[in-house]
Amino acid sequence: MKIILKNFRLVDEEKDASGSIIVQEGIISAVQFGNSSPDEKITSAAMIIDGRNLSSSEELPVLMPAFVDPHAHFRDPGPGINGATPSEVLESACVAAAAGGFGTVVCMANTKPAIDTIEKAASLKKRSDALGFIDLFPVVSLTKNMEGKKLSGITGISSDGASYIPLMLSEDGKDLEDDGLFLAAMKEAKRIGIPISCHCDFGDDENNAVRRVIALGKQAGCRIHIAHVSTKKALQTIREAKQEITALAAPDGFTLSCEAMPHHLCLTEVDANKLGAKTWGRVNPPLRCEEDRQALIQALKDGTVDAIATDHAPHSAADKESGSPGFSGFETAFAAVYSELACSGGIDPIIDLKHLSSLLSANPARLLGFGNTQKRGRLLPGHMADLVILDTKAAWIVENDKFFSRGKNSPFVDRKLYGKILMTLQRGRVVFQNSEE
Repeated sequence: MKIILKNFRLVDEEKDASGSIIVQEGIISAVQFGNSSPDEKITSAAMIIDGRNLSSSEELPVLMPAFVDPHAHFRDPGPGINGATPSEVLESACVAAAAGGFGTVVCMANTKPAIDTIEKAASLKKRSDALGFIDLFPVVSLTKNMEGKKLSGITGISSDGASYIPLMLSEDGKDLEDDGLFLAAMKEAKRIGIPISCHCDFGDDENNAVRRVIALGKQAGCRIHIAHVSTKKALQTIREAKQEITALAAPDGFTLSCEAMPHHLCLTEVDANKLGAKTWGRVNPPLRCEEDRQALIQALKDGTVDAIATDHAPHSAADKESGSPGFSGFETAFAAVYSELACSGGIDPIIDLKHLSSLLSANPARLLGFGNTQKRGRLLPGHMADLVILDTKAAWIVENDKFFSRGKNSPFVDRKLYGKILMTLQRGRVVFQNSEE
């Protein structure tokens, strides 16, 4: 089936120009620049999406690669806290991700039961694939039942005939206390050829935990991805380790990447206190001081931070009142970081939209191994037609009762943000369309 998307501002990490895209069987077949109609006969297209019909202003809407999230929590499978109704289910999480412009998501293993085998991960992915909203890739935990005592099913992962190969391994918010067990897990990751997402909370000290993970990663010679970096000191440690790699002074096979979160980029401990530092404003790692926030923004600019992830962590109101950490993040992620970093508002933006696209799409796609196969994250022929259409001029007030996610626990509630998701396409199929006027 052929689909034509015309009259758009096309933006990815290397382009920002008006043009059109032609999609054939879920893959981008052509990218054409300029305001003229696509060369191919429009009458032969099964669907035509005209940006002029979507824009609320004289400016063309933005068409970008759908976002790629290397860090989210789906809560499925398993009951909620104390057996209560789950704060999220697969269906609501997938729809929320699509509504936020995400096409590819990696979800963590801290479910009940934990995702500690290939079979459990493959089962969740199969259910998500059947829904068809996003491409979901569950991680597999490092230890059995995430108890930190014995390696999980990762020891049996083989690329030969496997039903599913995870894109990452992770113990989520539990760094392994035993150095030997942690090192053994890293060696398994090296054998499989995929990164470990490390949450660096050991001893409630992010700075020392980051140093520890990097040291162990060097010993194993594996790929380490640092989740939700939030402090100036941790960023400097990562920056120096990356400089070693660039100078070829690091052990062979050791690579390092990291991610930042919208809430750490946009908010501080002052906001946490206003929300309730022990309830609605609680997140791990916590919202930091302004100096840390500015260091995080600088790390985006200089390339120390590779990607922006959501850490989508839905909770019920009762969970938040009882102190459960985390924020619902899918449906505000783009608008929050765009408003803070790339929306000029009369002044020069901190980063441009191309750079933001790289952080949300192309870079995380590369980190997850989407290279020559299943290409995504760019507007290029041969890449998957996972696309998001946005109105970057549209302002909106965050109303959590309109979230598709069951988790209404957003720190951005009642805030005015810029950048509205108008439509999300998965392999050329429309999976979300904003119905608000």
